[in-house]
Amino acid sequence: MFFYKLHRSRAENYELVLGICDKELAGKELRKNPKFMVSRDFYCDKECNEEEAIKLMKKCTIANLVGKNIVKLALEKNFITKENLILIEGIPHAQFFK
Repeated sequence: MFFYKLHRSRAENYELVLGICDKELAGKELRKNPKFMVSRDFYCDKECNEEEAIKLMKKCTIANLVGKNIVKLALEKNFITKENLILIEGIPHAQFFK
């Protein structure tokens, strides 16, 4: 299961930004310096399963992914490649833009 939140950018083209994370990472600070927080304000509006997460990743124009499960799913469904991801204290993080 995942937590996600959709954001609409204020840019002229109104990008649809998806923040999605593995449920167990919500609200956790992954690194202190520089700080990286899996902010509930950014990632946690609703819950979804894998099928819903795939639909959300298809729908959005920008995505920010945190967690082993969501990054694995994004890799399997070709939303990202291994070159798109970094590890923050061992936790996968990736972004993509369409």
